[in-house]
Amino acid sequence: MTKEMSQRDLSDASAPAEGPTREVKTALACFVSEIKSFNDDIQCRLQQQEERLTMLDRKSLSPARPALSAAADTDAPHQKAFEAYLRSGDDDALRGIDLEGKSLTTAVAADGGYLVDPKTADVIQSVLRSNASLRAAANVVNVEATSYDVLIDHGDLGSGWATETDPASETTTPSIERISIPLHELSALPKASQRLLDDAAFDIETWLASRIADKFARAEAAAFVSGDGVDKPTGFLTHTTVDNASWSWGNLGYAVTGADGGFDATNPADCLFDLVYALDAEYRAGATFLMNSRTAGAVRKLKDADGRFLWSDGLAAQAPARLAGYPVLIVEDMPDIASDAMAIAFGDFAAGYTIVERPDTRILRDPFSAKPHVLFYATKRVGGDVSDFAAIKLLKFGTS
Repeated sequence: MTKEMSQRDLSDASAPAEGPTREVKTALACFVSEIKSFNDDIQCRLQQQEERLTMLDRKSLSPARPALSAAADTDAPHQKAFEAYLRSGDDDALRGIDLEGKSLTTAVAADGGYLVDPKTADVIQSVLRSNASLRAAANVVNVEATSYDVLIDHGDLGSGWATETDPASETTTPSIERISIPLHELSALPKASQRLLDDAAFDIETWLASRIADKFARAEAAAFVSGDGVDKPTGFLTHTTVDNASWSWGNLGYAVTGADGGFDATNPADCLFDLVYALDAEYRAGATFLMNSRTAGAVRKLKDADGRFLWSDGLAAQAPARLAGYPVLIVEDMPDIASDAMAIAFGDFAAGYTIVERPDTRILRDPFSAKPHVLFYATKRVGGDVSDFAAIKLLKFGTS
């Protein structure tokens, strides 16, 4: 009895000591559990963030996702429709496109071809401008008409001295000359096989632009120099030439080298200075020499009395060579040095020769005439003629 009571007393004495320990253990377990939950939540959020970033990277790198554009590409619809027309002849999309506020069907008939897309047209024009032809020095005018009229005042307005009281006398009136430059149709006819057109890797627009530009550049460059004016521009060398001492309006004046088919053996360079000063001072400031490569090869060997070459190459990139201080433009359609040939021209061609053109180029697709090839009939309208006969002088390789 006494033993049982003593054990019970000991048990009751130890109970208060185990209560605080149990509470501490329970609190510690809860704290560890909360730390683990917090850590699991952080890991879950980091994983979600990583997955979200990965998804964004995939979208940005996807080839099907179009690049953002700051401005709408107004040429894209016409360019895509034009490419479809070139490849397959499908012109339905072209008929419905509004270009510069006007429907193409009102500006271009289907049987007359379609306007090339702006990108291709810019390529063609840039090649024509950069080509070594008279276009690089002449006055180029864009028109929407079939001809272009140039008004030239080549007569002096009369004048006279007057006193305070004497009546003024009538003076002579100026002479106004009207020069009409018609536009002619320039065409090119490149072709490609339908199988090649079906190949998506084939850049049809670049190929077509280069072929058309090459044909147009060569044809018009020759016409600006020696065209007869029949269905083509009138070349400046086709006009009547006279000795500069007896020059009159409507003719081109020339100086002579003093030797038949070559330069004078004693003073070969003198004729170049005769040519330069045959041109009036008002034109010399903007004057340029024109000659072909073979003539340039002979001219650049000429020296002055002190043994210095008259020819000097341009110091800067793309700068023209200079002869006697004036720029030289190489035009391969100029004639070679020969007996009585007008192989060198000198003048202010921006004033002396005017090129007139319509800025648009048209393409007509013809899949029938040259099967299995497809022909592309490209056309543009251009004209040219002398607009100031006093602004151009020639060098004749002869004695008179």
